[in-house]
Amino acid sequence: MSCGVSVVIRARDEERWIGSCLNAVANQDHAEVEVVVVDDASSDATPAIARRFGARVIAYGETGFNYSRALNLGIAAASKPLVAVLSAHCVPANEQWLARLAMHFHDPKVAAVYGRQEPLPDSHSFDKRDLWTTFGLDRKVQKRDFFFHNANAMIRRARWREIPFNEAIHGVEDQDWAKKVLNAGGRIVYEPTASVFHHHGIHHALSEERAARQVRIIELIRQDLT
Repeated sequence: MSCGVSVVIRARDEERWIGSCLNAVANQDHAEVEVVVVDDASSDATPAIARRFGARVIAYGETGFNYSRALNLGIAAASKPLVAVLSAHCVPANEQWLARLAMHFHDPKVAAVYGRQEPLPDSHSFDKRDLWTTFGLDRKVQKRDFFFHNANAMIRRARWREIPFNEAIHGVEDQDWAKKVLNAGGRIVYEPTASVFHHHGIHHALSEERAARQVRIIELIRQDLT
């Protein structure tokens, strides 16, 4: 599917990584790419670096950060029919990253695609283990499994208009959204060749506070599973 793509990046104090992230995005072989950075009051050079790469920077501008709210702001500001969602500290591994996410949207049932996440050599051992065991090498189409990770993903903007991210929760908003999309008859695709490097992984070296918060939300999401 060849059409314009927006890339929405959430960031706060990411000057260490955002330059590498945006450089990789700028070198994609996909045409018509716009970049929107939602910045949460960074105290470092993050906004300046983003502007240097031609990104449109939107200030989160509210007290109390909410992942869903930041995503909704970024996607609302995007103009293309497909929206890639990328964390500022994730770096696309090759020039085909966007194209490999986008190629599945010829199927109108596909609402979203997420890609592989790989560690860096100096990532924590816990993070290396979790990334390697969570993100496998086989492509899959999910009809009931609501696992989805928007540190490296692409969604159909028209489906987001119908089902925005839930601002009543803080974290695991990607899986909450995916469950609603699947229940509405959509499909989620995992594409392992659309890979990014993610230094701190998905579990932040086993942060207990983060895990407890995520578990509370996942328990709510799973309540009506059959």
